Amino acid sequence: MNRVTSSLRHLGQSLWLDNITRGILDDGTLARYIDELSVTGLTSNPTIFNQAVKGSDFYDDAIARKRSAGRSGEELFFELAIEDLVRAADLFRPVHELTGGIDGWVSLEVSPRLAYDTASTLAAARDLHARAARPNLFIKIPGTPAGLPAIEEAIFAGVPVNVTLLFTREQYLAAADAYLRGIERRIDAGLDPRVCSVASLFISRWDGATATRLPDGLRHRLGIAIGQRCYQAYRELIASDRCQRLANFGAWPQRLLFASTGTKDKSLSDHLYVRSLIAPNTVNTMPEATLLAFADHGTLAEPLSSGGGQAERVLFEIARGGVDTAALGEQLQAQGAEAFVKSWDELLQVIDEKSRALA
Repeated sequence: MNRVTSSLRHLGQSLWLDNITRGILDDGTLARYIDELSVTGLTSNPTIFNQAVKGSDFYDDAIARKRSAGRSGEELFFELAIEDLVRAADLFRPVHELTGGIDGWVSLEVSPRLAYDTASTLAAARDLHARAARPNLFIKIPGTPAGLPAIEEAIFAGVPVNVTLLFTREQYLAAADAYLRGIERRIDAGLDPRVCSVASLFISRWDGATATRLPDGLRHRLGIAIGQRCYQAYRELIASDRCQRLANFGAWPQRLLFASTGTKDKSLSDHLYVRSLIAPNTVNTMPEATLLAFADHGTLAEPLSSGGGQAERVLFEIARGGVDTAALGEQLQAQGAEAFVKSWDELLQVIDEKSRALA
């Protein structure tokens, strides 16, 4: 067992892998990460699957078989993705059972083309969760304005949700409110309130968007400050009367998840966003390269506290420097949704080209 990664877990933070390929399932790599690096969950998105299908031949035989069976487009992709994620979910099942359902999750995203279509997002979420038939599979729904009603309805329907594409405290709190409304409706209807959820806050994209706009003393500090601010809001929310009332009925808190924690700037520490955002009862999902770097030479900082004074000082200085974080957060969410659509379209094109080439 790796000392650094196991220490992170002992501090109360779950370490998840932000990657999935058929290769790491077939060759035992994912199983090794679970056994040796304390990995307790996994996330995926259209970009990850696009790279996995485009960059390897692991899927070629399955694509050829499914094409011959009349599958194509989104239908073919979701069959591939569900096959991978069901295998991963089964590897994490012991963790899921050991933690009473809190940990050991994998995530599958609805089509990013549905980001602004509430009804279709809900229908897709229910369908994909039923098809996977695993208790530890999250359906990822974007925390866009149109996604919020779908999040509430999915939770009310008993579908576990990973809320994605969150960038600001306000976006996080809106997603948390949608989750809580779904749980409150389940309690009022006499249903089991134990429907799990995480809220995924994207970190590194903040610094990528402002690297050329801020002076040296503030550069590469915005993402961490946003993470600290949201953690403070998270702590305040789960300690609120509203959440305590729901806990009295047996409801679980929606956990905060730090996403996009790979370091883009090569001049910085390759595990900057891991060591800086250690916090109990949260998740950090990291790219494979970041996981391996952290396991090899990672260092641990002090866990975050519920106080957000330092983060607010940094954010105040950044605002004085001319960065409107509220407006930038909305922009980043819209750009994130567009980027996932682009990856989605490329993925379907790659599958179509491979299907025809393998026919």
